[in-house]
Formats: sequence, structure tokens, C-alpha cells
Amino acid sequence: MNDSAAPSSTPEEAPAGFESYGLDPRIVEAISALGFDKPTPIQDVAVPALLSGRDIVGRARTGSGKTAAFGLPLLDRVKDGGGHVRALIMTPTRELALQVTSALGSYAKRLPRVKLLSIYGGAAYGPQFNGLSRGATVVVGTPGRLIDHLDRGSLDLSKVEVMVLDEADEMLRMGFIDDVEKILKATPETRQVALFSATMPPVIRRIANAHLKDPVDAAVETQALSTDHIDQRFIEVPGRHKLDALLRLLRGGTHTTTLVFGRTRAGCAELADALSRRGMQVDALHGDLNQGARERVLSQLRAKRLEIVVATDVAARGIDIDHITQVVNFDLPMDAEGYTHRIGRTGRAGRKGMAVSFITPQERRRFHFIENKLKHRVEEMQVPSDAAIRRREQGGLEAMLTARVEDEPKLVDARRWLEELSTRTELDHEALLAAAVTLLAEREKISLGEVGEDRPPHWVRTRGPRQDRDRGRGEGDRSEGDRGGRDAPRRDRGDRPNRDEVEIFLPMGKSRGLRIGDVVGALANEMGIPGHAIGKVTLLPHKSFVGLSRADAERVLKELPTVVLRGNEVPVSIARPRADRPSGGRSGPRPPWKRGPNSGSDRPRWRKGPSKGSQKPRGPR
Repeated sequence: MNDSAAPSSTPEEAPAGFESYGLDPRIVEAISALGFDKPTPIQDVAVPALLSGRDIVGRARTGSGKTAAFGLPLLDRVKDGGGHVRALIMTPTRELALQVTSALGSYAKRLPRVKLLSIYGGAAYGPQFNGLSRGATVVVGTPGRLIDHLDRGSLDLSKVEVMVLDEADEMLRMGFIDDVEKILKATPETRQVALFSATMPPVIRRIANAHLKDPVDAAVETQALSTDHIDQRFIEVPGRHKLDALLRLLRGGTHTTTLVFGRTRAGCAELADALSRRGMQVDALHGDLNQGARERVLSQLRAKRLEIVVATDVAARGIDIDHITQVVNFDLPMDAEGYTHRIGRTGRAGRKGMAVSFITPQERRRFHFIENKLKHRVEEMQVPSDAAIRRREQGGLEAMLTARVEDEPKLVDARRWLEELSTRTELDHEALLAAAVTLLAEREKISLGEVGEDRPPHWVRTRGPRQDRDRGRGEGDRSEGDRGGRDAPRRDRGDRPNRDEVEIFLPMGKSRGLRIGDVVGALANEMGIPGHAIGKVTLLPHKSFVGLSRADAERVLKELPTVVLRGNEVPVSIARPRADRPSGGRSGPRPPWKRGPNSGSDRPRWRKGPSKGSQKPRGPR
């Protein structure tokens, strides 16, 4: 790739405003109305390069403003509209597709001829057919549904002028790379391409080399997985005490809006219910919700009517909300890329953010691997004690009362009414004030008892300084305190290779056009199972088998009894063990006489000649 880049700002020179790029004035007015005054580093490199017609490979951390980096020059190019698709943006998930479409819509408010359309799986085909037939100018879509429209002939990419691949490494992880290449080949060779990827694995680099012409390398971060702008912490907590740890963290902290990540849809729903029962403003965001319900949750979150949202990875990938100040990994992600995308939901556009990960003793080595991948040491923190929580809550009540006392004009009626009440009931002011404060504290669920001593919860493991320093070292390097006792980490038998893998069965195969990417993408989209956790996928003409860990397979059966593959709803079941499964698609055991050459009396009656091992042929009677 060409390392030359469009002129960008230097550390000593602040970037100029968007009007300096020569964008259409209507676009500049729209982004100014949104409060954007100066471009971010990735925008300052990418916007001029794309406006000049160059291809680009962009690498920047999540939340750095890359949607505007490719969206503004794209809209400037297609601002006059047209009766066909002129720009295509490909995203790995429907949530991100909707997020990108929403952002572009806000930038294009003053461009009436530009028609935007989202295309993604899990939604009805009808509105998508109508949008394409009416001449969508910009299409934002996921690979699987784009391929479906290509195969049906409803999507024509022959006149595409600009193509954007957003989060290309995530599309690789979800098994969509074959679809990405097919879609690229369906566009003209003259089109401009912008590829954005947090990491640059060999497959993504090969695609860039094959389909981009002399691209500008817009690597504005020294580390592709940069998360240094986010304050990161971890809490070691036994699995059965995670809910208590989360409640303590939420009650003892000062963060206003928190995004909590769970592993499964059912787990997110249960956790949201548990928090709601404890009086918190919370909702869940997961794959069981239809699109309308998801949008309602996001709308409430944007309007600050929710304090907490509990979400799965896939459902939260497109969330771009500035006032999320804290991310909690209630369930640890599978890899460093997933960790980066999760915690990138906070600290957006240069703001500060906090990320806290709960790790069980058995997950310490996996978390250490994530640290090594990120080249960032995450510090441990303790959950707030009962005393710390009480101090924080009482301090909040004190601040609330103090602020109201300073607003003297609003106290006139209250003082008069209190005087009348004191005279009428013969109760002194002090007793009435104490009663009022008690009612307020009960409404806010604040204890007014003595703070007490700072004692950690009973389940917190205490480790000495040496043990803390040695956290995450190899199994053979554990300190003495980690080797014995009931709390010592133990290797789970399920971690041994191939001992805990089962296969799920799908009654659909190659004869109906099924591809491996369809299967992997469906499991990743609907269940949040990362690509590396999916084992061998075997496609036969009329059926398919997918290797999964036993835990993932049981979760799939519980939460996903059917899966949508290429527009077809296909039931999911556990396959028989391979040793018991007949080859060649037969059902039932092999006939006894076919089990081997020495089958004796099991040989078929119609076979002529003596059995092997008989003494001599029988003569005529």
C-alpha cells in the first residue's frame, strides 16, 4: 500500500473546520447544526483523500468518527441523487447498518435528492424491494442480505461509484469474507473503495491489495486496538456473585449511563429483570427483540430515560451514544477484538470513559491474553463496600438538599406550610424535617444508618502483593497462594481439545445454495458466537453439520430452535455422534452382512458357494 496520505494536521497545528475541505455548503450546515466544529484525526486524513478520488484504508479506534470520515465525502459525491444505487456501504451487523444510515441521514438533511436505504437480514423483504425499485441512492447493508438481493436480481451494483467496507475485520471474524469478495466483483472496476478495519489480518490486506488502487493508508492510531483513552479496570468475582458485584458497582459509582454486556440473549433479559426488580431504570437489548423494540430501547437511551442497558455483543455493535460513561463486561468477551469493540461504546469522540470487566478465577488466563494482545495492563479494583455505598448515597442526598436550600425563592411556600403544620400538630420543626428527609431517603432507596467500617463482601478473595503481581502468569508460574485451597483456579475439563465438542444438525445443504459463510454468519449474528469458536462446518447436498462446544450447542438449542439461512427458517437439533452416523446420507445401521468379509451366518442367502471356513462343499442329495 502507498503510505502517502492526504494532508493532515500536525500535533502543533489544530485541524481546520469542515468548510476548509470544499464540501457542499449544505453538508457543512448540517454537520454544524449537529455541533461538529472540528474534524477528528481520522476525518482530517480521510475526507480530503476521498474527496480527491483516492481509495483509502482507514485504521482508527472505535468512536473516532470514521462514519463521518467516509460519509461526508460520499454524500458530497452523490448529492444530486439519481435513479440507481451510486454508493454502497457494507457493515457486519444490522445494528451497525442502522447506525450508519441514521448518521448519514443527519448529514444529508439538506440533500433532498439523496435517498438512503438499509438492507439487512431479519427484516421483511417488501420494504427493501420497494426502496430499491424507487431508486435508492445510497444502500447500507449486511453481506448476507446484499447477496440475497444480488441473486434475486433486485440489487444492481453496476453503476456504483463509491463502496465502503466498514469493520472489515469483523466481517472476516463472522465468516463473510467470501460474500464481501463476491459483492466487490459485482461493482465496476472504476468505483472508489474505502476500507475501514480496526486490525489488518492477512486476509483483509489481501482484499485491499486486490481491489483497491494505490490506497492512502490512514492509520492515525499507533496501535490498531488503541483503548488508552478509556480507564480500564477488572474485578475478580466468583460467577455466582456477579449480580452482587454489579449492584455494588452501580450503587457505589458516579456514572450516569452504563452499558452492561452479557453473553446470551436469555442472560441479558434475566439480568435486566433482576436490576429492574431492585428499582433501577434498565432495559435489555438482544436478538429476541424485533427491530421496533430495539429502536425503542435505543431511543430511550438517547433521551437519557434509561440508566442501564444490558446488551449482547451483536445488538450493541451499532450503539453510538455520547453520554455512555461506563461499560461493564458482566460476561468476559472471547477475544481482544470483542473487548475493544465493547469498551469502545464509551469514551466516544475523545470523551473519557470507564470500562470494568468481571472475571472469574477460571478466566484469569484468558483475560491476561487480552491484555497481551492490547499491550495494555488493566488494573484490578475492588467492589465498593457497604460503607462506601452508604457514603456515596448519603453524599448524593446531601448535595440534593444543599442545592435546594440555595434556591431560596422556592422555599417560601414550604416554610409557610411547615409553620402551619407545626402549629396544627404541635410537632417541632426538627421532627417534621426528620420525617421529610426519611421519606425522601426511602423514595431514593438510601440508608441513613451509620456508615460503619469499610469491609469487603465475604466473597472477595484477599491476595498479597506478590500474588497480585503474578496475576496471569503461566500455570507453572503460579505463586504459592494460587496453588492450593478451595479458591484455586482449576482447569475445566471442557477446555481439553475435542473432548467437549458436539455437532448441531441443519436439514439444509449445498443443493439449496447454502454456504459456510451463511451458517457462520447466522450463528454469529443471532447468538454472538465468535467465528473462532465455531468448529468444522460440513456441507452435504441436503444437510449440514456444525461443530460447537457443548455449552454453545445447548445454548443454541435453548435460545435458537430455528435459524434463518438464505431466507429459509431451518430447525436446529443435536446431531448423532459421528461413530453412530451412517456415511453417504443413509439412515439406520449398516446391514449385518455388510460389516466385513468374515460375517459368517450373516451372509445373504442368495450368495452362491460355501462360506469361508466351511470344511467342504456339500454334494447332491
